[in-house]
This record gives sequence, structure tokens and C-alpha cells, in this order.
Amino acid sequence: MKNKFGQTMKNTVKMNFGILMGLVILCLGLTVLTDKFATVTNFFNVVRQITINLYLACGMTFVILLGGIDLSVGSVIAVTGCVSAGMITWVGLPVPVGILIGILCGTLVGALNGIIVSRTTIPAFIVTLATMNIGRGIARIYTHAQTIAVLDDPYTFWGMGSILGLPIQLYLIIAVVVLTSFILNRTGLGRHIYATGGNKIASEYSGINVKRVTFFVFVLSGFLASLAGVLTVGRTFTATMIMGDGAEMDAIAAVVLGGTSMSGGKGSISGTVIGVIVIGILKNGMNLLGIDSSWQYVVQGIVILIAVYIDYIKSEGSALSAFKAMVGKRA
Repeated sequence: MKNKFGQTMKNTVKMNFGILMGLVILCLGLTVLTDKFATVTNFFNVVRQITINLYLACGMTFVILLGGIDLSVGSVIAVTGCVSAGMITWVGLPVPVGILIGILCGTLVGALNGIIVSRTTIPAFIVTLATMNIGRGIARIYTHAQTIAVLDDPYTFWGMGSILGLPIQLYLIIAVVVLTSFILNRTGLGRHIYATGGNKIASEYSGINVKRVTFFVFVLSGFLASLAGVLTVGRTFTATMIMGDGAEMDAIAAVVLGGTSMSGGKGSISGTVIGVIVIGILKNGMNLLGIDSSWQYVVQGIVILIAVYIDYIKSEGSALSAFKAMVGKRA
């Protein structure tokens, strides 16, 4: 068992060596630049800050592995957060019931994405762009552009609570990473996701139900984004129509930075987790250094561009190697 775990860790490090080195350099640089970075308090702050993006990025990993994209996850955060908060504060429902209703609403957005993408030839980019706007509109209509305060302890626990002295987010991170890793690496569904992303037509001929796989992936993305919405409200004690704005960009950046190919079929949850940590520490470091928020957007954009370019170089290199191998065999 130990040997198997050790081999898994070795493969993970080998597969993500480049981004791991980047993470180490980033941490060392911030440790030198500010004495506030390498502290236990800041470590817990980073854990709390990255949880939302980790939930989104894990779901986004599944979508991008299919060769698609989900731009609606930010608005799902808003729909889930606003509906659940409204049900508790305005309607007076018990906290668990309000949270479940909010999660259901957010997951339905994912299901709508899945139905349309799986049963039509409309690109996921267009479908989720539309549902992104629909979700924002629903959040605005429901809240009447007002802020909903949520001060109930059972709700705020999910954002600020702790167990055995450790933030609840740490346990939530472990839970979602274990679940999504298990699905991708230990189930037939995971193999079907990789196969569909690698070659959709070949997958259909081999008997894989591509429509069902696609539907599941978008539902999962919506569900995880819904959980992120609950955690966001629990952390900020409020729900607004603009919550989650731009969150999809952070998730996409983390996934691509973690080595998942935008063309589909290649990627891992371990790489995504490292990508999330890099994005989280980068944001945390810029805040500690007092860098203007406008420049933070510029830096994040550059990081996304670099990540996509690296993915492009890898894809081109793989295609070139395959071409050379084919020519060599014919010769």
C-alpha cells in the first residue's frame, strides 16, 4: 500500500514538476519580500481563500477534459447564494432547507447546460455564455439588487468555522479532491470522460454514451459551483447579485495552469489543485504587497495567457512528435 502511494506521489510530482517549481519559487520570493507571508495565520487565510476556486476548478477540469468550457459557474454562485440566503432571511426557512434549495437551483443551471450541449451541436462556450447571463439576471430579479444578510451560525459555520483547530475549508478541500480524483481515476465514467475528450467520434463508435457523459459533467460542474456559492455566503455573511463575478476566469486559469489541455483528453485533478494554489498564493501575495487591484487583473491575465500558450506548445509538440513517428514508420 505504501509503495503504491509512494509511486502515485512520484508520478504526480513528475507530471507536474514545472508548475511545482514555479510554486516553490513564488513562495520563496514572497517569503523574502514580506514577513507576513510565511505565517500560520496567513496559511489559514490562503486555505479559506482558495476553497471557492478549488470547487469551481475541479468541476471545470471535468468540462475542459471533454474539450468544453463552462462560463456559467460564477453566476451559479450568485444564484445559489442569493436564493439560499433569501429563503433563510426573507422566507424564514430552516438553514439546511434554504441551503438545499439554493444548491438545487444552481445545479439546475448545470443540468440545463448539460442538456443543451449534449443534445445539440451548439458549442459549450455559447451555451454557458447564455446561461451565465440568465443566472445573473435571475439573481438580480430575485434580490431586487439588494444585499441579503445571513447571520445564522449554521450557515456562517461553512465559511468561518473550524474543527479541531483547523478551518472547515481544509476538510472541504480534501473531500472534493478525493471525490473528483476517485471519479476520474477509479471509475468507468472517468475513463469515458478522458476517452470522449480525446476523440468524441471514436468514443461513440466504441459504445460510450457520450450524451450521458457530457450531461453528467455539466451537472457536476453546476453542483460544485453551487457548493461554492454556499461557502461564499458563509464566509462573507451576505449574498449579492454580483457575487462570483469573474470567478470562472480564476477557475479556467487554475485548470489550464495545472496542465489540463484545452483541446480535451489530457489533465488531472492533482495538476488543478496545484494550479489553484498558485493562483491563490499569487493573489494573496499581491494583496500583502499592497499591489493595486487593477494591476492584479493584469497579472492574472498574463498568467492565463502564459498557461494557454504553454498548452499550445505542448499540443504542437505532441502533434509534431506523432507526425515524425508516422513518417519514420512509413520510411
